[in-house]
Amino acid sequence: MTGRDGSVRPGDPLSGAARALYARITRGEPVGPDDTGALGELVAWRLVNVDPDRPAPPVALDPQEAGRRRLDDELRDLAARAARIAAIPDVSDELGLHFERAKWRSGSGSEFLAGREQITARIAEAVDRAESEVLTAQPWGPACEEFLGEITDRDSRALARGVRLRTLLGDGVRDDAAARAWATVMSARGTRFRTLLAPFQRCVVVDRRQAFISDHVVGGDPDQTAWHVRDRAFVAFVAEGFEDAWRRADIWYGDPRRAVPTEEEGELTERQREILIDTAAGVDQRITARRLGIGLRTLTKELGRLRARWGAPTLAALAYQWALSPERLRTTGPADGTGPEGTGGEEIRG
Repeated sequence: MTGRDGSVRPGDPLSGAARALYARITRGEPVGPDDTGALGELVAWRLVNVDPDRPAPPVALDPQEAGRRRLDDELRDLAARAARIAAIPDVSDELGLHFERAKWRSGSGSEFLAGREQITARIAEAVDRAESEVLTAQPWGPACEEFLGEITDRDSRALARGVRLRTLLGDGVRDDAAARAWATVMSARGTRFRTLLAPFQRCVVVDRRQAFISDHVVGGDPDQTAWHVRDRAFVAFVAEGFEDAWRRADIWYGDPRRAVPTEEEGELTERQREILIDTAAGVDQRITARRLGIGLRTLTKELGRLRARWGAPTLAALAYQWALSPERLRTTGPADGTGPEGTGGEEIRG
């Protein structure tokens, strides 16, 4: 079927005029000038054969064979279109990341960084331009050993310019030989190190004018995404968080963890038992420190000694070792459990 303008209607594979012309050709009837459009359809469908060099009439071809060829062509086109459709989400996701990055970068105070290489390059650029101070907090220590050389060169250049460097690391680095060697070298050059057992946020603060923090907005891989923040108020907030963690941390020069008496060499103190009881119960360390009348730094040191005592890499492992230890059964107190040592002292007091 054709429209009033002679065009083929959408969805009609072959117009009525072309079908009528095919029937006429099979009967040997002549083809006139008005049949040009319909003849073009038949040629496209390979239903007729026309010799452009001869004025002979068109020759009708087998419609079954023509139909099979047409079906094959349509199926191939359908498969190609399906492949293009299936690729649309991947293209959208890939380009969407660039769009998000550009959108966030257009803001006055922050920029989204995607990819470890970009993050490392941007931090190196900021540190190379640092004028007075660089604060670095890495809860899990250096990212990996292959980057230690780059970090050493970068930080050494900053130290040579008179920039003060302070680096806060997770307590586990004391058991990492590569981290110890790196910290020993950089301590000798002027970097100040501390380690903290309690959790803290990863960040880099340069001259208290810009900061690099973990991504909590886009929701990507925390090792592959970050934010470069320039808002002075927020950078000051990040720096204060660093200072709070720094005050609670232990000084470190790259030396290995000090040995402490084994369980057989001495019993736990009452304070250590109280700390272990609260740790196993999941009590916040600030509550434990306040109840025992000690500072968080003292509490952290006690936890470090206890972890070393049983070789526990984490607080969860320490709680497990405490649960299995005969020391747990040695807690004494009034039989009614009302005293500070009764029933293991598991109640939070103070």
